[in-house]
Amino acid sequence: MPFLHFCVLLGSQDCSNGFTNGLIRQYFPKRTDFTEVSEEEIKVAQRKLNDRPRKALGFYKPDEVINNLVALKV
Repeated sequence: MPFLHFCVLLGSQDCSNGFTNGLIRQYFPKRTDFTEVSEEEIKVAQRKLNDRPRKALGFYKPDEVINNLVALKV
């Protein structure tokens, strides 16, 4: 079963979190029964969302930012 993460919003994070929720809703509408969603469907949506540049990340993709941070620690 996939891991679901709930966050606490602080100040300006509310706007970006709402935007991200809107993107997620493109793949999983409100009231989606996640017991009926396969792990593969979630992974496809995750890959597509992480392959989108984000203004909050200087128009880098989340995967690029994480990969750069990991590379710096090696």
